[in-house]
Amino acid sequence: QVQLVESGGGLVQPGGSLRLSCAASGFTFSSAVMSWLRQAPGKGLELVSHINYYSDTYYADSVKGRFTISRDNAKNTLYLQMNSLKPEDTAVYYCGYGLHRGQGTQVTVSS
Repeated sequence: QVQLVESGGGLVQPGGSLRLSCAASGFTFSSAVMSWLRQAPGKGLELVSHINYYSDTYYADSVKGRFTISRDNAKNTLYLQMNSLKPEDTAVYYCGYGLHRGQGTQVTVSS
């Protein structure tokens, strides 16, 4: 079955960086469109970024120029490098494949 396990979240000061990872299993990762989503407190689920088989990428306007999505098909792992973090980036971040999501990892940006 599909399994997605996120890691790498934590508490960081504004302007700081974090790298999220998502270990995937149970499907053909190398041909999958993979996504990062987030849900801030009291808000709905937001698509942050996605990457396809050809490594074509999409970013939400709110993170463009600050976040970078990447994948390592040999390791079945998806990444999200987050730089210049802002308090409004505080959310639970989820890795997504189709309708599947992991358990999420908390990112808190605060001084």
